[in-house]
Amino acid sequence: MTDIVPGRYRHFKGQHYEVIGTARHSESEEEFVVYRALYGDGGLWVRPRAMWDERVERDGYDGPRFIHDPTDSDD
Repeated sequence: MTDIVPGRYRHFKGQHYEVIGTARHSESEEEFVVYRALYGDGGLWVRPRAMWDERVERDGYDGPRFIHDPTDSDD
């Protein structure tokens, strides 16, 4: 696993998110990524780290679920 760096990420479906950081579940100690949507109401979300790091194969796409892209400004 690579380090999760706070900043802007692009989801494989094209939406953009800002990673705030990582957190651990108080009981299981499972690691989660805490992030905010950069569209709509800007909702705050968490996703298990293992799921964040998964590769996705869907509709002809084969690659990471999220890509760190601090220079991308096209919403």
